[in-house]
Amino acid sequence: MNLQRAYILLAIFYTGLLAVGLVAMLIGGGPPLALFQLALGGVAIAGLWGYFLERPVFNCRTWQPFAGLLVVSMAAQMWLIISASPSSGELTWLLAGLIFSAPAALLLFHYGQRDQDLWATTGERQGGQALAALLEQQQELEVDRQQVPRPASVRITHKGDHYRASVIRGQGETAEHFVRRFQRPATLAFFIERFTCLEIGDFVAKYRDEEEQRAEATSG
Repeated sequence: MNLQRAYILLAIFYTGLLAVGLVAMLIGGGPPLALFQLALGGVAIAGLWGYFLERPVFNCRTWQPFAGLLVVSMAAQMWLIISASPSSGELTWLLAGLIFSAPAALLLFHYGQRDQDLWATTGERQGGQALAALLEQQQELEVDRQQVPRPASVRITHKGDHYRASVIRGQGETAEHFVRRFQRPATLAFFIERFTCLEIGDFVAKYRDEEEQRAEATSG
């Protein structure tokens, strides 16, 4: 069994648990906390299906705070188990929520990381592919645009599994200098266009022109 199939089976298992919980609520009722647990479970399952199928659900900024909410919920359930002397039915709900929230919180935290192709737009993927292709031919890429109102200089390198972007934004004493690292070139493309006011086309045009000039010099 490969990992993808195991993930799908896990998502089916979580979906089945939610269905069992809903049926139990309809047939026999449950503690007030059960409604909150089922609501959290519904959102968590939507995220897990998105993660396992590598599809975006909601927004990447949704899932890490939600994973934090699951952890807070787990802490609250643990406190109730220890201090509130719950009945056998309430204890069953609390233990089930505690046990099955832990792996979901971990998986959804990873799902919410922006540096994944599943969160990238088509344009960002294409821009990332263009940068990756250029970096196969060049040791580093650098574009310096000093046009107002937001001048910027960006230098990109690729080492191992990471892309490194060194950015100088602004001029003089107010200039900002920061470095970011990414695993996916699509995320690098997103970062450049969002935070530096440069475009991927600036890199493509610069190095295409340099390649053409070298070809002309060689042929001449």
